[in-house]
Amino acid sequence: TGRATPFAVLEPVVLSGSTVSMATLHNREQVQLKDVRPGDTVVVRKAGDVIPEVVGPVLSLRPKNSKPWKFPTTCVCDLKSKLVQVEGEADTRCVEPECPFQRDQRIIHFASRGAMDIEGLGEKTVFALSDKNFVSDIGDLYSLTLEKLLQLDGFAELSAKNLLKAIADSKSRPLAKLLVGLGIKNLGPAAAESLSRRFGSLDAIIEATPEQLSEIDGVGEVIATKIANWFADKSHMAIIKKFRAAGVEFGNVAVNDAPQNLVGKAVVVTGTVEGFSREGAQEAITSRGGKSPGSVSAKTFALVVGDEPGASKLTKATELGVPIIDAAGFLKLLETGELPN
Repeated sequence: TGRATPFAVLEPVVLSGSTVSMATLHNREQVQLKDVRPGDTVVVRKAGDVIPEVVGPVLSLRPKNSKPWKFPTTCVCDLKSKLVQVEGEADTRCVEPECPFQRDQRIIHFASRGAMDIEGLGEKTVFALSDKNFVSDIGDLYSLTLEKLLQLDGFAELSAKNLLKAIADSKSRPLAKLLVGLGIKNLGPAAAESLSRRFGSLDAIIEATPEQLSEIDGVGEVIATKIANWFADKSHMAIIKKFRAAGVEFGNVAVNDAPQNLVGKAVVVTGTVEGFSREGAQEAITSRGGKSPGSVSAKTFALVVGDEPGASKLTKATELGVPIIDAAGFLKLLETGELPN
């Protein structure tokens, strides 16, 4: 996405059972608001019991000669492209599409479990492919050869063949996974699933107008415009052309025979629910017409609590009177669409 996220580098500290040496400062505005400076002693917590973040500085321990930190104006990549804060957004972004860091992250996202799920194509391998100039975009993954992979450190014939097989297998992923893998801003799994079911093929989505796209549940005008703009970009259509030439399936729509008993209901999941991966629990909800947001609100129908849940979600649900159910209750909810007695 090109987002430039500031982090605080810390002296290692144990926080909620793990050692933390970096903590997010979120964005430019948060740095200014909290007035965190180099050399500060800071208070750190885990946001949502997961992500370490800086709460603020301990002013009584601040060095006398400290100066406010200035947010960089250029990307750290070799292109030294300008960092821009888009109006209406808190994030600062590198807007240069050729930024190598963005390119690598797009490929990593495409190969991730939530997208095309290409086993063996992790960060280290993506960086190595990039350094060798073997890939310039996600479309180039499908033209990789055994000869190229064998030039990478750590790859022998067996591991190279396994990766090539994983890449080939990804060609038949469901359309919704492909849509997520494209990395279109704000297009998440639920909306991608709705789009794939409504239009049936990638070509139909490409040809659809923003008005037609916005009619889909979970899309709306803003995301519809982003989708249309993404496919209007010539460089993106060049990627689609590479997919087509490689035989990537554009119309593999997963058949959903799950009962639509959660339509209009928002079910939040926290922790690991027995019998489900994190993505699996969310998919079980969305496949039944429900929504699975990442936070609890007054509109939440139920909070599903698994092992090692986030304390903040539990607290919020209790404060708002949101029903809290366990794994057994979740199965009952999926079966009937109603809360267990």
